[in-house]
Amino acid sequence: QLQASGGGLVQAGGSLRLSCAASRRTFSNNAVGWFRQAPGKERLFVSSIGWRGATTYYEESVKGRFTISRDNAKVYLQMNNLKPEDTAVYYCAVARGSTAVAVISQYNYWGQETLVTVSS
Repeated sequence: QLQASGGGLVQAGGSLRLSCAASRRTFSNNAVGWFRQAPGKERLFVSSIGWRGATTYYEESVKGRFTISRDNAKVYLQMNNLKPEDTAVYYCAVARGSTAVAVISQYNYWGQETLVTVSS
């Protein structure tokens, strides 16, 4: 299973660090991405990281506030200066390949979500 954790309730301007971990399999050779889905809206790309961690992509609204990183066991999403519009359910997902991509159809292994709520 793929499990996202680290969500919670935070005031605007605060920070959270999400983690994505896998059991029963590894994603060391795959790119990993973070996505989010606000109530009543579609699931959208947030950030992705290549298998060696050298390449990262960010959705425009989170650039400069969010940082994706990875080690041998987990992928992280450091979220700073959070805004109410960041409120959503966040998912991590493993890509089919090793290259970081922003296309949701390129992710074929999805984990359980973690809820992020940012109050104004």
